[in-house]
Amino acid sequence: MKIDWAALGSVFGVSLGVAVGLVALFTLGIAGLSHRERAVAQGDGGGALAVTGAYACFAACAAAVAYGIYLIVA
Repeated sequence: MKIDWAALGSVFGVSLGVAVGLVALFTLGIAGLSHRERAVAQGDGGGALAVTGAYACFAACAAAVAYGIYLIVA
């Protein structure tokens, strides 16, 4: 049996990059919700853009997870 180390390293690199990307997107979503909470606490009433960005980040995370599940099942 011969192991293709280049392919194994490529798979590891891509999976590591995707995992870091998902964590970064989720973190941006949490930061957006936190920004809204600070705006409400200060009485600004703003933060609609932050909430929209947060929801977009969460939607991108959900889409990436759904695509990963699709790749596994298909």
